[in-house]
This record gives sequence, structure tokens and C-alpha cells, in this order.
Amino acid sequence: MIQYFNPGERQSLLRFTHSLRDLLQKHCCSQRETVIVCIGSDRATGDCLGPIVGHKLKPHERYMKKNGFHLYGTLEKPIHAKNLEATIRFIQLYHPDALVIAVDASLGVMEHVGYITLGEGALSPGVGVDKNLPAIGDICITGIVNLSGFGGQILLQTTHLNLVMQLAEFISMGLYRCLASRSSQLRPALQRAE
Repeated sequence: MIQYFNPGERQSLLRFTHSLRDLLQKHCCSQRETVIVCIGSDRATGDCLGPIVGHKLKPHERYMKKNGFHLYGTLEKPIHAKNLEATIRFIQLYHPDALVIAVDASLGVMEHVGYITLGEGALSPGVGVDKNLPAIGDICITGIVNLSGFGGQILLQTTHLNLVMQLAEFISMGLYRCLASRSSQLRPALQRAE
């Protein structure tokens, strides 16, 4: 089931964070690694949502790793159509039992442009622009950056950067809040293990 969140609504970030936390608890035992894969290119405004989310999370990477979270896909090192398959193989090799959260931009209907979606299961990057790429993720998060339909690639090129930045801020805040919540839950278990 896909849930929609309007970043402009009061309490939307709180509801997103709670829903994401519930999905993480459903899929994770405390010892399971979580991999966040932020997908997209830095060459098209509408497609840079994922790398911007990764960029916003990057300063917290040391803290994330300490708490079992790993981050792939930033503005510096984006995960896109040309390296997605290699990234998936890398994750399967180095994080074989990890829970994967995939973050990407998407195209949608007019009334959902500017919304965030959260769902269980894999997302299929590139569908909106007729690319056939491998599906990725156990949990998927998308930001709907523009309308779907004819000329998807052109729509990604003409998306407003301000909208992408707002969606990226919302997603990165929600992910970070879940990380902080999970680390506080893990701390007593880690202390008992020492």
C-alpha cells in the first residue's frame, strides 16, 4: 500500500516519520543493517531528488554507520541508470541481509505533484521516462516532481528546483528522525551487550 504525504500540511512530517518507523520496525530486527539508496542524476533538475537527499544525509554518515545505516547516492557520487546494476550487486555482496530503502523522484498526476509517497516493496527507477532498470528496495520513498505522460524526460529537465529542494528536505528530515529514534532504541540493547 502506497501512502501519500503533502509536505505543506501540518503534521505531515510527523505522520511520515511514524509510518516510516513502523515499516522499519516491521522489517528490521535490531541487528539488521539498513541501506539507504538515493537514486537519480545530478544532470536533470527533476531527477536530482535522490542525490540531494543523499547530500543532506551525508554529514551524518559516521553517525549513521555507527547505528547500522549505510548511505549510497549523493550529489558527489550519484546512483543512476549507468551504475544502478553495479550498485545493487555491491549491496548484495557487502550488505547481504540488509533492509534497503530506495529513494527516487517520480512523475504523477496533477493533484499529487509535490507529494511524497512511502510504500513497502521495490521501486522501479526510470519507469516515468521509459527506461528498463532493475527494481530496488524493500521500502520505497518517492517525491512526485512533475506530471507523468508524454515527454517524461523533458518534464524532468523543466522541473522547478525549489520543489525538488522542498521534497528532499522533507524526506531527509524524516529519514534522519527515524535514524535518531532507532539509535535511541538500540542504545540500551548495545549497552547490555557490552
